[in-house]
Amino acid sequence: MTDKVIPAAVGVIGGGRMGAGIAQVFATLGSVVRIAEPAEPADPDAARERVRRGLRASAARNTVDPAEIDAIMGRVAVVGDIAELTAELDLVVEAVPEDARLKAEVLAAAERVVGPRTVLASNTSSLSIAELGAVLKDSSRFLGTHFFNPVPASALVEIVRAPETAPEVVLRVRDWVAALGKGEVLVEDAPGFATSRLGVCLGLEAIRMLEEGVADAESIDRAMELGYRHAMGPLRSTDLVGLDVRLAIAEHLAATLGPRFEPPQLLRDKVARGELGRKSGRGFHEWADATKGTR
Repeated sequence: MTDKVIPAAVGVIGGGRMGAGIAQVFATLGSVVRIAEPAEPADPDAARERVRRGLRASAARNTVDPAEIDAIMGRVAVVGDIAELTAELDLVVEAVPEDARLKAEVLAAAERVVGPRTVLASNTSSLSIAELGAVLKDSSRFLGTHFFNPVPASALVEIVRAPETAPEVVLRVRDWVAALGKGEVLVEDAPGFATSRLGVCLGLEAIRMLEEGVADAESIDRAMELGYRHAMGPLRSTDLVGLDVRLAIAEHLAATLGPRFEPPQLLRDKVARGELGRKSGRGFHEWADATKGTR
């Protein structure tokens, strides 16, 4: 049996729900993790608290030993600026909101700080890896690592390879994903990749069915859960992802792949009202455990 290949040091840019989850799984693995959270300079402990909450949830699922939480947290530090990341990092994962300009800016800033062997990755769920990588001086070490929410409990990482991505970079990331205990799929750089393209397609049709009065949200979800053995129905899944996130992905796919991905008016209306899913307390379902203020 071979030993796990573990990145000794990992940087995560963005300490919201996804970034904190990515930080948690690598810190649990044994990596030293530094979270760059320039969005919250006045509250540097917010990202650490998200990681701690995630560890408590994992302990409740018996996937983390509660006695190890303090030791894991000891491997997590939060800094207020990307410039405070270090050259010794093996991997930097960008996990800021799904905005191409913002992602390109933080990736370019990270490249100026890290060492020449640091792998740079984006957690985008739909944006072009090649286009994001165009701002880098060395795009051969850049690829997509699409983690799923909630990161600690999810079983998959979608690895997205751009034409410029070096084969050895893909191999390193596949080893790290395996060390995390997650499965991976390797896909080429295309709009929506594999998972977002299929997931959004199903989700949008479910929203259209709700809009047309075919059935209520609970019935639509239950039909897919019981009839097709989906772990979660498409409307509940949309709530978990975030209606605003799903809307942004759908608009990107509609612009690149055509009108079959045009967002339904019901989705636009809910986002305009602030009904964003679990994070706001209401989406297509009610959520009593809403965690407001997270991304």
